Amino acid sequence: MNGRTVRRYGLNALGLAVFAVAVFPVAWMISTAFKPNEEIFSTTPRPLPAEPTLEHFDYVLGNGIAEVSFWTYLRNSALLALATVLVSGLLAVLAATAVARFRFRFRTTFLIMLLVVQMVPLEALVIPLFLDLKQLGMINSLAGLAVVYIGFALPFSIWMLRGFVAAVPRELEEAAAIDGAGPVRTFLRVLLPLIAPGLVATSIFSFITAWNEFIFAFTFLDDQDKYTLPVMMQYFFGNASNEWGPIMAASTLLTLPVIAFFLIVQRRMVSGLTTGAVKG
Repeated sequence: MNGRTVRRYGLNALGLAVFAVAVFPVAWMISTAFKPNEEIFSTTPRPLPAEPTLEHFDYVLGNGIAEVSFWTYLRNSALLALATVLVSGLLAVLAATAVARFRFRFRTTFLIMLLVVQMVPLEALVIPLFLDLKQLGMINSLAGLAVVYIGFALPFSIWMLRGFVAAVPRELEEAAAIDGAGPVRTFLRVLLPLIAPGLVATSIFSFITAWNEFIFAFTFLDDQDKYTLPVMMQYFFGNASNEWGPIMAASTLLTLPVIAFFLIVQRRMVSGLTTGAVKG
């Protein structure tokens, strides 16, 4: 067995180990969601439920939490996530194109600030943002929370899309201009399809950021019917004990929309690499 084969087996083993570490918590979460309470609190834990049950899902979906339906929390989270993806995606594409294609004053300063903003801990911004939203009358408002999420998604999205825009050869845009395409048509038919993989990646990041966020939603929202799914889950944690069955069931349900969103948009990651060049 030569060195190259040993290295390949070693890398494969390392990859499997990393995969197992990453997948095990998810598998345990799903397994626990289907276990009855007797198995969950048993002193001899099982990897799979001996008697699968849907009682925890029925509890989460059917009974309502704090007199508010699960579907209300789901609607709030979906609205915030979609608003964050759409608005941050549109603004990030335009800003990234401007930064990558044009030279203007304070351009370098703007790029540095994009990096600096991402280094600030979110916890340090809770009080300043609370005061800002209170001044604007947007406390206890999904719109105000959406503005916060969009603000956090933009720096990463702009920085990442800037690299995609800069990687597109200017010759493609020049060829489109020679063919009679104006700036808007060139942007829509040439540049946008080529940066679609980057737009998909930033959209997934923005979606997950808004979907899983807890601190700002818990701090800025007062009415229970405006809470998001992560905030809803606090009701399963008690001072004396935790309802692990409903927690795992709710966590499983919380994960499904993220997977669905990724499956919907992931095709663009591959197709966008060549579509723009063909159309150009």
